[in-house]
Amino acid sequence: MQKLLEGLNKFKENDFETHKELFEELREAQNPHTLFIGCSDSRLDPNLITQTLPGELFVVRNIANIVPPYRKSQEYLSTTSAIEYAVKVLKIQHIVVCGHSNCGGCRSLYLPDEILSTIPHTKKWLELAVPVKNKVLADVIEEKGKREWMTEQINILEQMKNLLTYPFIQEKYTEKTLSIYGWYYMIETGEVYIYNKQNGLFELSN
Repeated sequence: MQKLLEGLNKFKENDFETHKELFEELREAQNPHTLFIGCSDSRLDPNLITQTLPGELFVVRNIANIVPPYRKSQEYLSTTSAIEYAVKVLKIQHIVVCGHSNCGGCRSLYLPDEILSTIPHTKKWLELAVPVKNKVLADVIEEKGKREWMTEQINILEQMKNLLTYPFIQEKYTEKTLSIYGWYYMIETGEVYIYNKQNGLFELSN
């Protein structure tokens, strides 16, 4: 905790003062251009890897960067409501679904039930990614490393598809007023691979 408190002081003395005018502008409202949907993993920092300033990204993070398919419900829907707010209220122009290497959430899809049963809420959440697991297992991949990155990348594509189940996203996407991107971040190298819809491959960003 002491490290966090020292960080607060350094922020106020250095970063805040450097961007003081920006924070003054942001006092009344935000106008982010991009909705960034990423994993809760502590190793993924959206603003750091994109070098963006406060006010540019509206960030949604959860285990395995999952987008639940659209549905109307009386339940409390955190990710769904954040997406709705970003698109309908903030009117963002871009959505990025960013997965990453060595993703614990994706790896948990293959845990035995006796382990998953000890984390019941996580187990329930990961049910949303079962279609991803089924697609990977259909390829009968024996090599663990290959199965891992395939799961992480296919998961990104599934969440991009789920975004289009939201009527207000589908409408804007069809009108070409909203774009959707899939990113795969390599923790160990700092590289980001961007999904190319034309050839169906994740390609290293330039």
